[in-house]
Amino acid sequence: MAVQQNKVSKSRRNNRRAHDGLRGANPNECGNCGELKRPHHVCPSCGHYAEREVIAAGDEIDLDDDAA
Repeated sequence: MAVQQNKVSKSRRNNRRAHDGLRGANPNECGNCGELKRPHHVCPSCGHYAEREVIAAGDEIDLDDDAA
């Protein structure tokens, strides 16, 4: 079993963990609707990505009564 030779100070121990901190989100503004969205992701509010519609909005989909 490994046994330390000398005591590791709190400063040296914490310096090892300096890169483990979490970073805050970096939201971007959607070019279509102006809502905040994650970069390189489809906008959850309007369904656009890179100035084109990828996901149709819920009110635009027409379903037949017998299909539903």
